[in-house]
This record gives sequence, C-alpha cells and structure tokens, in this order.
Amino acid sequence: MSSEAHGAGIELHTGIKQPYHLVTPSPWPIVGALGGGLTVFGIIMVAHFHQWGFLIAGIALILATMFLWWRDVVKESRTPGLHTTIVRLGLRYGMTLFIASEVMFFVAFFWAYFNFALFPDNVGSATTIAWPPVGIHTFAPFSIPFFNTMILLLSGTTVTWAHHSLLERDKRGLVIGLGLTVLLGMTFTAGQAIEYSHAPFHLWMSGSDAIFPSVFFLATGFHGFHVIVGTCFLIVCFFRALKDQFTPERHFGFEAAAWYWHFVDVVWLFLFTCIYLWGASAVTVA
Repeated sequence: MSSEAHGAGIELHTGIKQPYHLVTPSPWPIVGALGGGLTVFGIIMVAHFHQWGFLIAGIALILATMFLWWRDVVKESRTPGLHTTIVRLGLRYGMTLFIASEVMFFVAFFWAYFNFALFPDNVGSATTIAWPPVGIHTFAPFSIPFFNTMILLLSGTTVTWAHHSLLERDKRGLVIGLGLTVLLGMTFTAGQAIEYSHAPFHLWMSGSDAIFPSVFFLATGFHGFHVIVGTCFLIVCFFRALKDQFTPERHFGFEAAAWYWHFVDVVWLFLFTCIYLWGASAVTVA
C-alpha cells in the first residue's frame, strides 16, 4: 500500500474515497507493553530484593510512551483529512466503551464492599459480625472526605465552564476553567494524601480486621489514581488550549477528558456516600 493510501483514504475503483484513517506502524504499543511488564516485574524486585532498577526503567518507559504517543495523536488530529467524521465517531465510541469498562472496574470494588457490609458473618469471625469490624475506627465523613467531595464537585463546574467557553470561542474562559480544574484536581490528591497519612488503620493489617482496610484502600486508592490520570489529561488539554489547538467544531480531545473527569466525580460521590457516610463506625477520627 502506497504512502498516499494512508491518512486521507484509499482511492477505490469506484472513485469513492473511504473515510477511515489507516494509521502508520507505531512503536508505542509495544514500548508501552514493555514498560508495563518492567513495572510489574520491578515491583516484585523491590518487594523481595529492594532492587529499584527495573521499576524505575518501567515507569520511565510508560511516561515516555504517554508523552510520545499523545504527541503523535495530537499531530494526527491536526493533519487535514485524517480525523474524518467517521474517525471522530469511532473515537467517541472508543472513549464511551473505555469509561464503561472503568465503571465495571469499580463495580467489583463496591460488590466486595457490600458483600462484607451486608453479610459480615460470611467472614467467619466474631469480630466481623458488625460492620465495620469491631475495633476499626473510620474517618469522620464531614472532615477531609467532605472537603474532597466539595473540591470534586467544584471541579466539575469549572471543567463545564471551560467547555462552554470553548463553544463560545472564549479562549480566556477556556484557559482559566481548565487551569482551575487542574488545580482542584491536585488539591483533591493532596487532601487524600493527608487523609491516608492520618489513617487509623493500615493496608497491611492481618486477620479479619484487614477486610475493611483492604476494600477501603483499593476503592479509594484506585479512585485517587484515576484522579491523577484525569489531571494529566486536563494538563495536556490546558497546554493545547494555550496553543489554540481546539475549535468549537473540533475538540474531541478536550471532550474526552471532560467525560473522564465527570466519571471520576460520580464515582467519588458513590464512594463518599457508601464508604465514608453509610459505612462510618461508631467512633470516627477527624
């Protein structure tokens, strides 16, 4: 296939140009997979032998893949004829399915939580007849968790403001809205780090008492990771907005980041309601 066949489309015998973007070979999928493998192997090496080399190399490859792959996708989106209407529709379907898969990811954590919260006797220990287990003191819901809830709700309004500013061709509002959203995302991450540092329970607890900390740290920790990823998405969009790379007609990169951020907001509302508020113990800590 000639190089002219890539991108704008293949000229068919009927004279109709097909609307799909046939991407050129890219090294980033295999490089990213190698980085992920090295990272997992590196975690094992650090845990058992305190050797950090593989972990550092894996994280470096992942970060390089993220930067360089995003760079190529941004270039494709700005090249005339590549991201046709059909291609953009496919990107929307892809992001929708990705978020749906993330929803099911968190469903697993909520399933585990409610399995033990509604049927604590399934654990087979007298200390877990109550939920949370006897001796577990949870966070006061209306301290840092409530502060983080307000932060995320506010960030949802600022990213929506940025989106409407883009549709109205208001670059100043777009940049300020995105900048505020990024700052709010970082504030949430800092708040969660402070919360974890004051946790009255730990992930490495043993026995039946470890059930609540395990579910708590897995659910809230993976949500925190998603907040960091979403913040990275929005940082990329912020710098793209500064360079006028979005138009009211062509801005799916920003729209996908906004979808992801709203998904993060909704998941946190469920976490706050179910784990922090409904799952609070009789004795809580600030």
